[in-house]
Amino acid sequence: MVIFCIVQNAKQNMNKNQKTTKMNPGFGTNSWDLLFDKYLNYIKTERSYSPHTISSYGNDIQQFYSYIEQNYGLNRTPPENISRQILRSFLAQLKRQKYAATSLNRKIACLKSFFKFLFIHKHIHSNPAAGLYSLRTEKKIPFILNYDQIKKAISLIDTTTILGSRDRAILELFYGTGMRLSELANLRMDDIDLVNNVIKVFGKGSKERLVPIGEMAKQAITNYLKKRDDQTQKSKKSDAVLLNQFGNKLSIRGIQRRVARYLQFVSSDGTHPHSLRHAFATHLLDEGADLIAVKELLGHESLSTTQIYTHVSAEKLKKVYKQAHPRAEKEQHKK
Repeated sequence: MVIFCIVQNAKQNMNKNQKTTKMNPGFGTNSWDLLFDKYLNYIKTERSYSPHTISSYGNDIQQFYSYIEQNYGLNRTPPENISRQILRSFLAQLKRQKYAATSLNRKIACLKSFFKFLFIHKHIHSNPAAGLYSLRTEKKIPFILNYDQIKKAISLIDTTTILGSRDRAILELFYGTGMRLSELANLRMDDIDLVNNVIKVFGKGSKERLVPIGEMAKQAITNYLKKRDDQTQKSKKSDAVLLNQFGNKLSIRGIQRRVARYLQFVSSDGTHPHSLRHAFATHLLDEGADLIAVKELLGHESLSTTQIYTHVSAEKLKKVYKQAHPRAEKEQHKK
């Protein structure tokens, strides 16, 4: 009875201006687990979210379920009784547990997406997450590998073997195209056009873009594909570009390990594949590339996302200025 009153009071505190909708005939009959499965299928098949995002959102929702179970009881708290106050209480608990702002923002994005889905599909009568807003976070300037570090890491690869040739192609493609990890992992044979020197990339939300291939990346991928053809003739066919030693598609984790294997020798800070993507963008801007063009190459939806790399270039310019200009620093007057 006490729990019921808590939920009812929270429900009464909902924003009176929230939009409402007629409920579907099955309203109130769907269990949390069923809605969870429906939502994950929705973001996978209709929204084309990446496997990483689907996994993260799944974990976030399960964490929310645990909170509801511990504080209200899932069986006693149907989805339509979840209020904005309950969502904020959940987030407040995470803040007390010292979750980083970036982690909290992802959970907020997940809750907004989940309850929007429930609302649109008429599983709840109003959307309690509509008034949630992301927390302000400082945009950290990413660590950027310099060209000499990348060149040295690539030189460490033994390209006499098929796996070495593959690894060389991985590093060259990351640095030469700026592709995301998931984009490179999902690359198919038909996506590579070595005649016109372009690669068809499917980014976030399955958005398609064409990225050019430089000569070094083209040479690396050509050498690898020759050895790959020999491998696929001896094993089952696969249309994935990057294969493991068994002839199967190389996993995202596998790619991460291969990149880290070489980058660890040149840097202790930037051993993730994204370090090469960051370097790709920054080095283009350093050489005068247009910001909008870099945005398109990276597959960013918003220019503000790309602008983080202009801050990196600005820092480099300041450093060069201080080192080279005679009046950049105060002169030490001789006595």
